[in-house]
Amino acid sequence: MRKDFGAKPCIYPEPVLIVGTYNEDGTPNAMNAAWGGIHEDFEVGLCLSPEHKTVENILKRKAFTVAFATVETLVGSDYVGIVSGNDVKDKFAKAGFTAEKSEKVDAPIIKELPICLECKLKSYTESCCECIGEIVNLSVDESVLTDGKVDLKKFHPIIYDGLNHDYLAFGEKVGNAFNDGKKLR
Repeated sequence: MRKDFGAKPCIYPEPVLIVGTYNEDGTPNAMNAAWGGIHEDFEVGLCLSPEHKTVENILKRKAFTVAFATVETLVGSDYVGIVSGNDVKDKFAKAGFTAEKSEKVDAPIIKELPICLECKLKSYTESCCECIGEIVNLSVDESVLTDGKVDLKKFHPIIYDGLNHDYLAFGEKVGNAFNDGKKLR
């Protein structure tokens, strides 16, 4: 038997994305964005309402980064989601984050978050809060690599459970994409 919940904005798993930008004065800013994902082959799509300081920064600088929150950064990653950059100017530092300037776009890479998409703004549609970025580069800290591949034993992303408003750890391997399906034939 199934239970209906009605229309809910829910996709599982939903990565916890941390969007990095620079403020007008050059200081780094970050926000937690629970609604986002791959939009096209080399594009990321985010749902960001226009009142966010991050959106103002993206529109001015035409660039942003998207990193993946981890178990180790849970407190700081949650903090940048509940505190507004319009109210707390140094929320990036208060979250315990340190910035490294991207060489590809005019936005900060958050050192504590090992996987980061560096993006150029492609479009922003205020009426539907849709921010589309062209992925210029994927940078991955070597600390989470094994044999040149991301290793989920070293990288511990968290996901957002939108129905229950919880964060969950993610990462147990249960199969091999584009390989295990062959076993059905």
